[in-house]
Amino acid sequence: MMSIASEFKQFVMRGNVLDLAVGFIMGAAFGKIVSSFTNDVLMPPIGLLLGQVDFSSLYINLSSKQFATLADAKAAGAPAIAYGVFINTMIDFVIVALAAFVLVKWVNRLVGPKPAAPNTKECPFCISRIPLAATRCAHCTSEVKAA
Repeated sequence: MMSIASEFKQFVMRGNVLDLAVGFIMGAAFGKIVSSFTNDVLMPPIGLLLGQVDFSSLYINLSSKQFATLADAKAAGAPAIAYGVFINTMIDFVIVALAAFVLVKWVNRLVGPKPAAPNTKECPFCISRIPLAATRCAHCTSEVKAA
């Protein structure tokens, strides 16, 4: 009987779990890079083109008090809808999804197409190729088992 520790070790050491862990760590790191790219590189020129708008500071104040910035509203604990931060997050998601799509397409191109499932079998008597569903060989007329 296997102990729980050795069973867990066997589970963790399987290739799929390790691949998943590495993928998760790389995804988290990639997410930080994309967030920085979106907030620090992509959005400032877009904001400049749209009239000096900083998307991360766009919000709707739901309280009766007025606040100069989203940071001030959050510091005061005022309810606010931070739709600018949401826009940045959506752009992050689109960039990550696009990068994942391109990566999967690239890997699929490297791996190549999967081989098609066989639609014939070999007759055990005359070694000719016959359809999988055949019960009699067309070449030697021997009875064969259907697949």
